[in-house]
Amino acid sequence: MRHIEQDRQLLLRRWEKNPILTAADWPYTVNTVFNPGAVLLPDGTTLLLCRVEDRRGISHLCVARSANGIDNWQIEPEPSFAPDPSRFPEELWGVEDPRITYVEELGKYAVTYTAYSRAGPAVGLALTRDFKEYERLGVVMPPADKDAALLPRRFNGYWLMVHRPTTSLGAHIYISQSPDLIHWGRHHLVMPARQGAWWDASRVGLATPPMETPHGWLIFYHGVKDTPSGSIYRVGLALLDLEQPWRCVRRSSEWIFGPVKPYERVGDVPSVVFPCGAVLEPDGDTLRVYYGAADTAICLATASLKELLNWLETHSSETCEIPGERMIT
Repeated sequence: MRHIEQDRQLLLRRWEKNPILTAADWPYTVNTVFNPGAVLLPDGTTLLLCRVEDRRGISHLCVARSANGIDNWQIEPEPSFAPDPSRFPEELWGVEDPRITYVEELGKYAVTYTAYSRAGPAVGLALTRDFKEYERLGVVMPPADKDAALLPRRFNGYWLMVHRPTTSLGAHIYISQSPDLIHWGRHHLVMPARQGAWWDASRVGLATPPMETPHGWLIFYHGVKDTPSGSIYRVGLALLDLEQPWRCVRRSSEWIFGPVKPYERVGDVPSVVFPCGAVLEPDGDTLRVYYGAADTAICLATASLKELLNWLETHSSETCEIPGERMIT
């Protein structure tokens, strides 16, 4: 790839022609496009399931496809997955921030998304084979909850989902299990927000779906720091145990990617980089990470999977818990 940011110290390198998609590219009138889920289809096409906010302020999801995952995007002429509040009242104020997991056992893609209900954000789950027809399973995690993704296979007979409930104790990352994708329990605290001056002290949440590696399940996660001038959304890394993903074995001490470019610092929600999807290229090492910038545009960054794992080995703690607190099981 040409046009990649040349600072080799960066683990995530921006595409120099960012943003790759904006509201101006859409075939119908919208306010902003951002926070896309991503998947590499069997024919090599990259599919983005983009969050699109209309001028009412209500979001829906829309498919964009590209042969190289960079440009020449073919965008559906109308919403691909629109809120359906008549049948699913929890979607009254929109559907947002999808993550996509291919589940081989089902032969389907699992799309987790935020259903924006009167009671706040909840986790919705839908299944699809072709991103044209969707089987909604409804809300699987009640408000206030979001930033969810399904792991691609069962563990000891149970499905696992990463998600981020918000309670009086804070906004932390959990994993829950289900026998049938509908009924969820055994909620494990995986990774809490840190405290004080840390870059991820205010809240944390899953960014891209967990990616299986020989070392464990690699996740990008977003961390938020509240400052006198507003919140800053940055990205860090963590590694979950391969056989027991509810065990976090490494967590980056530093953020690896933050809002520094004008298109990341200025927009409807300033100072935000927010990945929801990543695809691994056929070489087995190059990652394309798609992220929302300032809740206004869609951007691209690339990374080496090997570099990420090597960096995490030397820039992480071997526990993800807050000292003095224990995981809830």
